[in-house]
Amino acid sequence: MRGYNGSKTKESIRDLWQTPKWLFDYYHRRFDFKMDVAASPENTFVKGNYWTDKENALDQNWSVWGNWCNPPYSNINPWVEKAIEELKRGCLTVMIIPADTSVKWFKLAFENCSECHFISGRIAFINSETQKPVSGNNKGSVVFVFDPHSPIKSQVCLLDRDKIKAH
Repeated sequence: MRGYNGSKTKESIRDLWQTPKWLFDYYHRRFDFKMDVAASPENTFVKGNYWTDKENALDQNWSVWGNWCNPPYSNINPWVEKAIEELKRGCLTVMIIPADTSVKWFKLAFENCSECHFISGRIAFINSETQKPVSGNNKGSVVFVFDPHSPIKSQVCLLDRDKIKAH
């Protein structure tokens, strides 16, 4: 499993971290998500409209306006490529991934996004088994907005985690 050097997380849940509800809600208020493209019944906030690993969202048509994506961090590149493919087809995708500028997929995402939101302060994602936040995230996070209707290209901003929580 790529992307997990030194991880102490059980392998069975490594790609199942849930986005904290406060963070999902912050973006949902703006974009009104209709689909969660990388989810499980236990970790989605878009009830009834999500794809699990069994449906393989990378093989699906993300034809709805407003896709939320917290992809498996073990292999992020195909998810970035799929979001760009869907952007070209006119679909909006908002994706949260590690803020790791040293990898090729980060540059690819940045070059194709409308907005790039770095989040100051580390995010405690939710353990899919216990449904409790887990501190110790070893990287910061970034949210890429792939909006085909935006007149903006690669706009960068820094959002404060605690202000998002309070919003």
